[in-house]
Amino acid sequence: MNKTEGAFLTIGELAGELGLAQHILRYWETRFPQLRPLQRAGNRRYYRPADVDLARRIHHLLNVEGFTVKGAQKALEEGDSAALAVSPQQAEEDLLTRLETIRATLARAIAS
Repeated sequence: MNKTEGAFLTIGELAGELGLAQHILRYWETRFPQLRPLQRAGNRRYYRPADVDLARRIHHLLNVEGFTVKGAQKALEEGDSAALAVSPQQAEEDLLTRLETIRATLARAIAS
């Protein structure tokens, strides 16, 4: 089930999108004060689009770039991480462009 862009996500939906267990997101909420989803009846969490973007940034810092939790906290506070400025879609487009360039270079090398 795909939701429209900008829709609130439950903790299960966000965890599934990021490939994480739900308890990881709950832990992040204790370590990153900026990550504060809405909590409704029964403490059900709803992540707003800004929360989703922040969770993606935290995931990228911790699991892609290899930051520690303290390092990721500092990077988010200072805003000095270049990864924060790159959206996942932009990163994918950049990767696709690089792969197409490599493919063209290899094709030329084989043809020579």
